[in-house]
Amino acid sequence: MRLHRLDITAFGPFGAPQTVDFDELSAAGLFLLHGPTGAGKTSVLDAVCYALYGAVPGARQTGGGQGVTLRSDHAAPGTRTEVTLELTVAGRRLRITRQPPWERPKKRGTGTTVDKAQTWLAEHDPVSGTWKDLSRSHQEIGEEITQLLGMSREQFCQVVLLPQGDFARFLRADAEARGRLLGRLFDTRRFAEVEKRLAERRRGTESRVRDGDADLLADAHRMQQAAGGAMELPDLTPGDPGLADAVLSAAAVARSTAREQLTIAHCRLAAAE
Repeated sequence: MRLHRLDITAFGPFGAPQTVDFDELSAAGLFLLHGPTGAGKTSVLDAVCYALYGAVPGARQTGGGQGVTLRSDHAAPGTRTEVTLELTVAGRRLRITRQPPWERPKKRGTGTTVDKAQTWLAEHDPVSGTWKDLSRSHQEIGEEITQLLGMSREQFCQVVLLPQGDFARFLRADAEARGRLLGRLFDTRRFAEVEKRLAERRRGTESRVRDGDADLLADAHRMQQAAGGAMELPDLTPGDPGLADAVLSAAAVARSTAREQLTIAHCRLAAAE
């Protein structure tokens, strides 16, 4: 995902329209978002999150009245809160515009009325250079963005934004929760499949080794019977490490002992003659 441009109106501390040109900022590589407390650093991140998911990070959620709390106290009464984000994700350049619910003065008479939240999703056509409207459905746009990013809002806030100490919370999460998140982010399914195949091969190899060890022990017992007391077998079972070396060592000792006994027998026979 690459952010290109963020337009904010009457959002957070920004009463007047503000624009963040990410392309210009990132032209030299990394850039730093800094400023004194209350300058609006977190609100910029909130605006990005709100444009993508229609909600700000969980720590700053306030339930059904969020549209009112997102609105800048410095905005003119007739200026509607709006956030527009241009980004490229999965090779597609998209533009998302969101307007939270707005309590505004009535056009006729006195008092106020509440306008419903509005959302637009458009895609840039590089051939014609124009924007094509894709949807105005909150649900469709939310599902599309979540699918393209491969992250829920909670995961996006934990891994991408990491605001207000949330990174520490991610680090303190249990291994299972981190594993699910990282597995989804980095698509570790292929590694899990490789691990599964390797485990199957390991089990198959271990089975063949045990079968081979069993055959080797059977041969060793037959050699022991033939050698009489000249061969002592180690107390091992199929699958034990070093079984083959132990059997070969015992066979070598038995062979050497048998040769010595044969030599002695030849000498005695020669002496008797």
